[in-house]
Amino acid sequence: MFLSAASRAFTQAAKSSLKRNYSTPAVSNFVKLVEVGPRDGLQNEKTLVPAEVKIELIERLANNGLSVVEATSFVSPKWVPQMGDNKQVFTTIQKKPGVNYPVLTPNLKGLEGAVAAGAKEVALFAAVTESFNLKNTNCSTEESLRRAKEVTKKALEQNLKVRGYLSCVLGCPYEGEVDPEKVATMAKELYEAGCYEISLGDTIGIGTAGSMAKLLDHVLKVVPAEALAVHCHDTYGQALANILKALEYGIRVVDSSVAGLGGCPFAPGAKGNVATEDVVYMLHGMGMETNVDMNGLIQTGNWISEKLGRPTNSRAGAALMAAANRRLELAKLAKLEGKPSKL
Repeated sequence: MFLSAASRAFTQAAKSSLKRNYSTPAVSNFVKLVEVGPRDGLQNEKTLVPAEVKIELIERLANNGLSVVEATSFVSPKWVPQMGDNKQVFTTIQKKPGVNYPVLTPNLKGLEGAVAAGAKEVALFAAVTESFNLKNTNCSTEESLRRAKEVTKKALEQNLKVRGYLSCVLGCPYEGEVDPEKVATMAKELYEAGCYEISLGDTIGIGTAGSMAKLLDHVLKVVPAEALAVHCHDTYGQALANILKALEYGIRVVDSSVAGLGGCPFAPGAKGNVATEDVVYMLHGMGMETNVDMNGLIQTGNWISEKLGRPTNSRAGAALMAAANRRLELAKLAKLEGKPSKL
């Protein structure tokens, strides 16, 4: 067990004594985590990850208590080779009752592939800035939004759930600061088009608690909190602070990636997606509910990191693993010496 008895007692005490201090009334003490590791986390891996590994990763995460696991992306393997096994992965995973397995469908062709594979939920994206859209999808912001609405309409006609991603909501690598009013306008358009949830993505991780607050002040005027999520990258070490600020505004959906999988292509060597283990550690310490088995999650994070040949990017995961190993060492030493260990 990675969490010691003292840690579990502390978490339980936090739950019983928690007092809300949110700037808007929070409707729930439960936070839904959207696990994006198998898709967003792995898509930039230069070495192809075997389909069998992806399948096991998805199944492990579902068994760890995550109710939403983004499985793959139905995009051309010419552009994203890592997702070339999308149909094999999606049709092979043993789907757990009560767990949603959304897939990314950036265009109508991707939607067709997802439907053929049996997907029940799809996700689409658009960036807030012109430059990022041109670099990422070779189209204008207006065209990107039009495509997203087109995919949404077709998906809804086939009774699929649709989730929308907005990229670069707190900053753009090409244009710098982003106008929060523009983000609010695009979020409203996606919401009115039929997206049940809009994930606000700090793509380059440049945001702070201050800029997150300013953003939500604008977006919450046009989209309700229950239809919003935050997707924070940890490039500047601000992800948890930004998530905490979003929680204060009543947001109860957080995107994260096991072991912090997924780098930021605009800041080589910097951390990308916030680690699910770090988010869960913070939430449980606050007395929030997630239904996630932290010990199992840490095992999964270490397992996939080993498969990729590198240490986990989760600070909490690494620290709790080290503490668990230390307790085992002390127990073994005490046994050899015939003395009770002090754990």
